[in-house]
Formats: sequence, structure tokens, C-alpha cells
Amino acid sequence: MVSLIEELEAREAAARVRVEELEAEIAELTARLDREREAWSRLRVTRETVAEVLVDLSGQVVAETVPLQEPVKPEVRVVGAIMVPHWREGLTADVLPDVYRDIVEVVADASGPMQAKQMGAARFEGS
Repeated sequence: MVSLIEELEAREAAARVRVEELEAEIAELTARLDREREAWSRLRVTRETVAEVLVDLSGQVVAETVPLQEPVKPEVRVVGAIMVPHWREGLTADVLPDVYRDIVEVVADASGPMQAKQMGAARFEGS
């Protein structure tokens, strides 16, 4: 028969093994978390930079364009580009693309709440 002390020592050893396994798992998870935080940070900075560039580009006026005989197909297709910058203090409707500015004007001129289909109809009536 096993003594009480021997049983407690066996349980203590088993608990120590579980703790060491959990500490190793925590270390691995912490390293993974650090890598993911870094990737998240890089993506956030990239998105913010692209949004700033798009705002700058939407405000640019092309000085002169040469008419082409045939339409040129773009070689790169941009999917999911953010054309509307994230709101921050001091932004006005001027930073929005034309279509969005039109919608803001329609809503501002409305006498009350509007449904989306009413906004679209009002936008085309005004043009």
C-alpha cells in the first residue's frame, strides 16, 4: 500500500508536469500572438497609407488627357479598394468621391428621413 506522503508526491509531480506543459504552450501561444500582432500592425498601417493615397488621388485633376482610339484595359484589377476614407476630426464631404458627395447633398436637402431608393431617384433627378 502507498503511503499518504508518496501519493501526495506523485500528485505533485503530475501537477508539475501539467504546469510545465502549460507554460510551454503559453510560450508558444505568446510567440504566435506577437507574430500576429506584428502582421496586424503592418496591415493597419498599409490600409491607412493606401486610404491617404486614395484621398490624395481623388482630389487630383489630370491636367490633360490624350484621347485614345481604343479603350485601354487595365493590367491590374483593384478589388476592394477603399475610396471613402475613415472618418476623423476635420474631414468634410470634399474628400468623398463624386457619387458619395451627391448622396450627401441629396440627404442634406431632404426634408426628412429617406429610403435608399429615394436617394437614388433624387440623385438622378438632380443631374
